[in-house]
Amino acid sequence: MKDKNKKEKLRAMILDRLDFSREMPDEEIKDIIDELIIAQSKEFYIGLKERERLRQELFYSIRKLDILQELIDDADVTEIMVNGTDEIFIEKSGRVTGYGMGFESKEKLEDVIQRIVAGCNRVVNEASPIVDARLENGSRVNVVLSPVALNGPILTIRRFPDRPIGMEELREFGSITEEAELFLSKLVKAKYNIFISGGTGSGKTTFLNALSAYIPREERIITIEDNAELQIRNIPNLVRMETRNANVEGCRPISIRDLIKTSLRMRPDRIIVGEVRGGEAIDMMQCLNTGHDGSMSTGHANSSRDMLSRLETMILMGMDLPLAAVRQQIAAGLDIIVHLGRLRDKSRKVLEISEVEGVEKNEIKIKPLYLFEEEGEENGKIKGRLVKKGELKYDGKCKTAGITV
Repeated sequence: MKDKNKKEKLRAMILDRLDFSREMPDEEIKDIIDELIIAQSKEFYIGLKERERLRQELFYSIRKLDILQELIDDADVTEIMVNGTDEIFIEKSGRVTGYGMGFESKEKLEDVIQRIVAGCNRVVNEASPIVDARLENGSRVNVVLSPVALNGPILTIRRFPDRPIGMEELREFGSITEEAELFLSKLVKAKYNIFISGGTGSGKTTFLNALSAYIPREERIITIEDNAELQIRNIPNLVRMETRNANVEGCRPISIRDLIKTSLRMRPDRIIVGEVRGGEAIDMMQCLNTGHDGSMSTGHANSSRDMLSRLETMILMGMDLPLAAVRQQIAAGLDIIVHLGRLRDKSRKVLEISEVEGVEKNEIKIKPLYLFEEEGEENGKIKGRLVKKGELKYDGKCKTAGITV
């Protein structure tokens, strides 16, 4: 019997034995798999190694995420990209390669997708073919189905480390210098409003997690995200909120804007918005301008200056305001922009730390405090460091907090 037919026959037999009226523990399912494999090995020879392989594959296909489970369990895999049933690519140690395996059918892939989406109370189908979700371990998931996806169901999984990467590790990786780290730690403690910008995969969420370690433990923090990804572990008084999509049962969507508005009534010391990408930017700026100092957020941009332009655009998407008023809101609300980048050697680094100084001649004025200067390459790795370019102009918050910069 061919491997594929053997596996399919065993899977059908296992499903017949499962009791769907109750929650069966994993060990009970594994016992059923073992029993049926042994019974089949009397009819068709199945070697010891093949038994182990079959056992794992069958368990993963019934209880886990089929052929993707092994990748999800691999701590070195940071991205899984499924382009239909046959094309799977992975990013491992900064390099993208083909996985060499595929799903047996489109139905199997769709079954895995529905299992993921249902796990975080989301819905995806032909009527609503795009959804963001997450796995139990916090990995970010994006799904695109037909008719939008032309080459089959598309599944992209961004896997985050099991243990959040802290500033110490970022310093060891060469992402930030000790001097810049100490500077940012003082700004967080002094309640400066910090915005983290960067391109896709530049490490914005990781850096936000690392910065949050400097927030005093006695403060009340509210996090707001599209999909819960932040791993803030040092704050006991932590409230985590996540958006909700509309569904077929008639539940209305709950947006980041809704969550920001309700968070203001929850007595927050700081509000952390996972990512600003639309009209919610106006609500975020109003938070920063109404006494919630020390708040943080992230956004996609190519530079600190570009992030300001994007924020202007996003605010105008949310509310019709004069551009001069928008720029005043941004300049009054934001104190510091930290810009991250992914260099050609795939390393992630802090490229710029800038201070927002205010509005001058109807333009937001920013001053670089630290800039990354490249010093060459060695064994394919880019050498360079963050160089101090200026002093903090507005140190009032530091003085109020009794902190010397």
